[in-house]
Amino acid sequence: MAIAFHDETFRNDYTYRNSDEGVRRFPFPFGQDEYMYSVNIEPHAGGAPGSVYEHAFDIDEHYVSECRDRAITLERDPGRCESLPHMIDAEWDVLELIMTSLARDYPDHFRLRQDGTHWHWINLPLGIEQSFVFGDAATLPYPPFEYITRQTQGDFVILDQRDGDLWADSGMITQQADWSLTFDVGMSFKEWHGPVPRAHEIGVFDRALKYLLMLQLGKPVRRLNWTMTVNPRLDTAPETYPEWGQDRASVTPDNVAKKVHLRVELQTLFRLPRSNGVLFSIRGYLASVGDLARYPRWGKRLHRVLRDLPQDLAEYKGLVRYKPTVVAWLSQQDDGAALEVGTHPE
Repeated sequence: MAIAFHDETFRNDYTYRNSDEGVRRFPFPFGQDEYMYSVNIEPHAGGAPGSVYEHAFDIDEHYVSECRDRAITLERDPGRCESLPHMIDAEWDVLELIMTSLARDYPDHFRLRQDGTHWHWINLPLGIEQSFVFGDAATLPYPPFEYITRQTQGDFVILDQRDGDLWADSGMITQQADWSLTFDVGMSFKEWHGPVPRAHEIGVFDRALKYLLMLQLGKPVRRLNWTMTVNPRLDTAPETYPEWGQDRASVTPDNVAKKVHLRVELQTLFRLPRSNGVLFSIRGYLASVGDLARYPRWGKRLHRVLRDLPQDLAEYKGLVRYKPTVVAWLSQQDDGAALEVGTHPE
């Protein structure tokens, strides 16, 4: 089924918006009235029709505008896409995985013809048509990893598996929640996640690393992560902090419902066939507090989670400065009624 793509912006005038369907399918991350960092990994084996979990890579109404925003960021800072030289086989793995998945799952928008190593790719929403030789980077306008991730929503890291660890040796990162690819590229799994409070003490990353080292081909997994952001901005990197950092002081009781957004990452991990690396896909979704409160269960649960969030986690999520304003507004939506366990809306 064809998707109706929005023409919107994620910076300057911020014309981003969710349709009613976009709000309904939002991956709300809280199944209970409290939150603590956990592994929460499950098989990425499809989901309900129309949900963000249905396909390997989710394409939605924001696709064209998100790709345009990525191009803007890369033009300003080409270093947001980096790949160490030994990762070229993994780059081709990623290109194959994404192209075949999109062509299979969204035939109205993407087409792929394969004749041995001679491939022909058509991306109708972005007006791209490209013939190339698989394995020959000279036949593409960009290196293979950059080429295909310029055309896919979300951020991507390729993890190289060696020495009993996973190393972040390639990345396309233009939509990150306040972390830097330039700083993190080449780090081990635990080094990369070093800033996360409490998780190391309770052994979350020891368990996660052990699990991911055994990830099997054809059996991807997923989890949700979340933070909050002021304005629907995708690029909240440390490198551009002067452009968005001051926004945290702009939240008021009058604008909080429209201005503050819950930012949820659908994180999926795929074993790659030739390189034996792991593709870490970080697909971001934004929904304003006001949009979420249209579903009373979500508004109530978000109030309780944020109200009781430990201080160190609130600081890590970057919301200390405006948390009281958000909690105060959400408290008006919460009648204290008991809520059933689960992330689904009404």
